[in-house]
Amino acid sequence: MRTLLVADLHLSSDTPEINQGFYRYLEHTAPGADALYILGDLFDAWIGDDLLDATQHPLSGVAQEVIQRLNKLSSDGTAVYLMHGNRDFLLGERFVNACQALLLSDIEQVEIQGLPVVLLHGDSLCTQDEAYMAFREQSRNPAWQAQMLALPLEQRLELAKSLRMQSGEANANKAEAIMDVTPQEVISLMERFGVATMIHGHTHRPKVHSLTVEEVPATRYVLGDWDAQHGWDIVIEHSDHTVPELRQFSLTALPNA
Repeated sequence: MRTLLVADLHLSSDTPEINQGFYRYLEHTAPGADALYILGDLFDAWIGDDLLDATQHPLSGVAQEVIQRLNKLSSDGTAVYLMHGNRDFLLGERFVNACQALLLSDIEQVEIQGLPVVLLHGDSLCTQDEAYMAFREQSRNPAWQAQMLALPLEQRLELAKSLRMQSGEANANKAEAIMDVTPQEVISLMERFGVATMIHGHTHRPKVHSLTVEEVPATRYVLGDWDAQHGWDIVIEHSDHTVPELRQFSLTALPNA
């Protein structure tokens, strides 16, 4: 009995090594797991589920392949859970249903192999980045999303490209601490949900952090982002003392998909 969690794959038509590595992961690592949780930023950008109809766009082919493989994993008995990230918050019901997956809320309390855990993408913890938090609030607004989705597909593609460039330029001028989580926000969230374990991605700073929440030892696990050579996951196996394991692994060492 085991559960797997990943985040920040940032799949696109420009990431063939990561795409193939993820396909191999789904074919050789994930089968037999009770569940696979994808905690946001499965795609580097997602501008609406109608992208699936734009067969001339390279990302459409990548998305169809992902759907096929997640659908098979789900059909074979591994529950698939998806969460919005800061890059793919427009993933909708059509994509999720095609994968035979379930869409989680932005913050989700679950029990994994007997362990109470709070799951989230992680961007909502970066409260010191005021400019991003303002954009995050706007981009999660249903009216704003409806306005974006009403734009022609090509216009949305250009807008997504522009937003990524602006984000990269803005982040280059921000202090490192601003782009990391706010420690008190972590503690407050864990107190609110009454858990001693948190798992998230987003910051691209994989690590296991020990902390104290309400005078009780607690742990925050941060997933790493995938690159052309390596992937990151967390595996939680059922035992008398269930402890999540953060792992880095070689994508090329996995058998071909």
